[in-house]
Amino acid sequence: MHNTSQQYDDVILKYTDIFEKKTKDYGTAWRILRVSSLTDQIFIKANRIRTIQETGENKVGEGIESEFIGIINYCTMALIQLELKNHKDLDLPTDQTIALYNKYTKEAKTLMEQKNHDYGEAWRDMRVSSLTDLILMKLLRVKQIEDNKGETLISEGIDANYFDMINYAVFAMIHLTKS
Repeated sequence: MHNTSQQYDDVILKYTDIFEKKTKDYGTAWRILRVSSLTDQIFIKANRIRTIQETGENKVGEGIESEFIGIINYCTMALIQLELKNHKDLDLPTDQTIALYNKYTKEAKTLMEQKNHDYGEAWRDMRVSSLTDLILMKLLRVKQIEDNKGETLISEGIDANYFDMINYAVFAMIHLTKS
């Protein structure tokens, strides 16, 4: 029997640690990025994953796992940027940054649990390549919403897409790290 909640927590805990260490190393230099720039960073990572999956070649050396980590962290940064859009100070204290990171990863987990219940853990039967494609589709949606200056007629907003991408990336990591 799978314990999705625990597996999810294990992935997030590991990448929260990476995020915290990078915050201590670099500060919050990423705060200079517009949300659209973070979207493009996520796109680059997802596109690299897809290229590696399709070609089987990896000339940089880092595997797709590091790219999924980047997707989780960049999506969380984008959610923080959306919240702090009127906050002009680029330097945030590490504890405040980690608190915001935890806030959004907890919200992502809550969403995952609700959807996971309704979909009956269908993601477990999905391929990692399909999760990659879903992330790329969500990115194209986000880019369109950004091009429309955040306006949607009927669709959910940018933040909902970031939450979904976090969850798809966590699912991919669970698939990739299972023994």
